[in-house]
Amino acid sequence: MRYLHTMVRVHDLDASLKFYCDGLGLKQVRRMDSEAGRYSLIFLAAEHDLGGEPAPGRGAPHVELTYNWPDENGNVEDYGGGRNFGHLAYEVDDIYALCQHLMDMGVVINRPPRDGNMAFVRSPDNISIEFLQKGKPLPPQEPWASMPNVGEW
Repeated sequence: MRYLHTMVRVHDLDASLKFYCDGLGLKQVRRMDSEAGRYSLIFLAAEHDLGGEPAPGRGAPHVELTYNWPDENGNVEDYGGGRNFGHLAYEVDDIYALCQHLMDMGVVINRPPRDGNMAFVRSPDNISIEFLQKGKPLPPQEPWASMPNVGEW
């Protein structure tokens, strides 16, 4: 058995791509648009997972963004909270730098990395995303050490 991907339904494809690609640094490795089915599937992978593969991205674990196109009246289906499946988790090189980058983009850090090891944010579609520091936790530092939790994570 091999892990393939996690599918996440998104309401706003542009906002989601900005979050996952510009914010988290994921790379688009494949896209499929279906006129007949009225949906788009965008497969993303972390750069570290893409290295050295004969067919780039094919063996890497993916996040599949599923965007169901608006109906003839421009309505988009409401998928609810998104917390029902748990969360996506990524190992990161510098948890403080990533959280600062996301804060600078206007992303709320729901569970700050007070311990230098773990943080949680939410995507534009309210999907919980966990970050875990690669290797040993970083030494606690401000403003993270005294920052409270915000909302759900």
